[in-house]
Amino acid sequence: MQRVLVAGINGAMGQYATKMINDLDGFEVSAGLGLGIKDGDQAKYHVSADTKLYGSLDEIDGDVADIWLDFTAPVAVYPDVKFALNHGIRPVVGTTGLTDDQEKDLQQLAKDKGLGGLIAPNFGMSAVLLMKFAKEAAKYFPDVEIIEMHHEDKKDAPSGTALSTAKLIAENREPHQTSPDTIETLKDVRGGDYEGIKIHSVRLPGYVAHEQVLFGGKGEALTIRQDSFDRSSFMSGVKVALQKVNDLNGLVIGLENIL
Repeated sequence: MQRVLVAGINGAMGQYATKMINDLDGFEVSAGLGLGIKDGDQAKYHVSADTKLYGSLDEIDGDVADIWLDFTAPVAVYPDVKFALNHGIRPVVGTTGLTDDQEKDLQQLAKDKGLGGLIAPNFGMSAVLLMKFAKEAAKYFPDVEIIEMHHEDKKDAPSGTALSTAKLIAENREPHQTSPDTIETLKDVRGGDYEGIKIHSVRLPGYVAHEQVLFGGKGEALTIRQDSFDRSSFMSGVKVALQKVNDLNGLVIGLENIL
């Protein structure tokens, strides 16, 4: 039986993941971490009476889990994953907001500890396929912009998925700058810039997670779009990650690299 600590168990994604794990053969929620939660809240978070609940990293002691599933917040994810690796727990991370330097640091720590794990900007299959298709299209359409739309409570911008999409596109196209002489009469109206790729972030109620990649060419255009209408759509990817994490030799970035 694989024991899973769900970090962010009191959040929406944490609760979806908990329900999925409860129904998954060979896995159990052995512990939960969340700001403000306490022992005695087991029924509230739909876990067994034997599940240990912690309100902070400082409270965690002993051998409590084999896998650390993280759905917390950008400010918490780096110390969380570092804690997991230092305690011999394999991380599966769905929280975005890690910098490139932080990812490299965690990858080195995982190597030093001899542990595998996964950091996935998005567990939705449609998002993974969007990134794959966008990377391919970039060979033929170097002029491209990205629009990502999320719920109003998402803390980081751009989304990890949009930034990963931009990085994949940049790998597969000639260096290119669109409209370098644009005059902005409103600061930052053209969005963020990753190697000449403009990224626009929308935060509105009613949205969950959505992304459009717009390619423009002479006399034609190509739009690739994915929509996640419900957080349950991410659980198929989480399930795959949990089932494969023990086979990984390092800290892998991107769900597409283990499919």
